[in-house]
Amino acid sequence: MTYDIVCFSHLRWDFVYQRPQHLLSRFSRHHRVYFVEEAEYSDGTPRLDVRKRGKVNVLVPVLPQSMRGTQQPAIVSWLLQEHLLAESVSTYILWFYTPMALPFARTLRPLATVYDCMDELSAFANAPAGMVEWERELLRHANLVFAGGPSLFEAKRRLHEHVVEFPSCVDLEHFRKARSITTEPPDQSSIPHPRLGFYGVIDERLDIDLVATVARERSDWHIILVGPIFDFKIDPLTLPRSRNIHYLGQKSYGTLPAYLAGWDVAILPFALDESTRFISPTKTPEYLAAGRPVVSTPIRDVEHVYGRRSLVATAGTPEEFIRAVERALAEPSSARLSEVDAFLSHSSWDRTSSAMEMLIGEAIEANRAGQSAAAETPPAVELPEEAA
Repeated sequence: MTYDIVCFSHLRWDFVYQRPQHLLSRFSRHHRVYFVEEAEYSDGTPRLDVRKRGKVNVLVPVLPQSMRGTQQPAIVSWLLQEHLLAESVSTYILWFYTPMALPFARTLRPLATVYDCMDELSAFANAPAGMVEWERELLRHANLVFAGGPSLFEAKRRLHEHVVEFPSCVDLEHFRKARSITTEPPDQSSIPHPRLGFYGVIDERLDIDLVATVARERSDWHIILVGPIFDFKIDPLTLPRSRNIHYLGQKSYGTLPAYLAGWDVAILPFALDESTRFISPTKTPEYLAAGRPVVSTPIRDVEHVYGRRSLVATAGTPEEFIRAVERALAEPSSARLSEVDAFLSHSSWDRTSSAMEMLIGEAIEANRAGQSAAAETPPAVELPEEAA
């Protein structure tokens, strides 16, 4: 089926390569994809910057500071409509990662609307005011809701009649390379073993007390944290610092297998609170595909999907976490690889994107059928009040 995809995202394309990039890059093989980021602010007249990322068109509204607030939805909507008109975009679907973009799309007339819910954004630190109300409205407009994990599925299925669970998948070929890589990245090569590694955004969801305690209690272990520090969500001064904690900064998606290859245990040291109640970390299957043993705090989705299959060890206290890491270090590196590979063989981004496309096609056809039926139905005759 021929249609374009206009996606609104709170995440920037060039930030961390994760679910939106995996899915939309695959969709771009068969559809034109327009990825609309949140506005940036600069001097000058409003404009729409267009950047090509492979086959994906990344659209960035650039506005003067004076247009923050009430003027922003109207001007962003106008900039977007002008660009879509110039590109001859007429048959398209809308794809949302954030409900806060809904005001920018009010004048658009899509074939169908998809809400790909990958996080409970209202639970994050510094979440925009009105997030819950905007999500309720988006759910009223959406034809399909895709949930990024079991917890989100359970939460959203009560709010919409067409919710489908699509957990995060893995690029198996990319991450399996870690099993045979022998060349160390320069900034990791001098760090002693044993190494406990984590990659991802470093923000309020990280259990910094757990990290600090493990580093203190096992000073012979070295904890490697790869990823950007979100300083507007967590104060960098509160992060634990010691000689055996190493912050290596953000790395490109392409280099992650090389870092994973040098870790003895991959860890998921997430806090257990409202901000992590619904998370389903994409990095979990990536760690496993790389052949690393994985130890996590008892995040519900990690336990539900991986823990009950003994693919990931979970531990709720620092003492339990240390013991779980000790067991992982003592286990042969090849242990459970056959079970991991069998499980991950069904966890493909290609398979997920194809299944999503099928459901989108069905939603478009259902919308068209509904519109045809409405057009063929004569309007109801309103009787005068005295004749009723």
